[in-house]
Amino acid sequence: MTRILLGCGASAALHKGVDLASKLTQAGHEVRAVLTPSAAKLIAPQLFEAVTARPAQVDEFGAERQGAMDHIELSAWGELLLVAPATADLIARLALGLGGDLLGTVALAFPSERPRLVAPAMNPRMLQSPPIARHLETLAGDGWRVLAPGSGAMACGDVGPGRLPEPAEILAELERLGLA
Repeated sequence: MTRILLGCGASAALHKGVDLASKLTQAGHEVRAVLTPSAAKLIAPQLFEAVTARPAQVDEFGAERQGAMDHIELSAWGELLLVAPATADLIARLALGLGGDLLGTVALAFPSERPRLVAPAMNPRMLQSPPIARHLETLAGDGWRVLAPGSGAMACGDVGPGRLPEPAEILAELERLGLA
């Protein structure tokens, strides 16, 4: 099966990230989660560890770090990089090549010939803003596959596009693409 790096940003859809990690693991994949520091404030990394049986990482310089070059080791280990949920901030940082946290440096070090997917999750107005549209175009131009967000009621009460697809839908898309 596939070794999947699951990058997670601080979104109201982060609970789906835990479910996605669980479903990928149940399907036989090896999953290592890398959370942004803000995501780790919303959901404990231990939840990802519980469903993947692997340590979830947040900080390249924190107490839970695995080694001196975690971003290099993680990017070498992964056969697929899936960022879900991807917030507006995270999408912008990925598109600009900013490595201000472990997930950013993992994405920079991840080989461009390997599959990289991003699943946006944000308010419809944010998703439709010109900067985010440009950043998603940049990511697509750089070889990232951009998964189409779902549409519906958002955590903020707005309705429209921007929902993270359900974990089963993401798994099905990976299988359709021959990646999982």
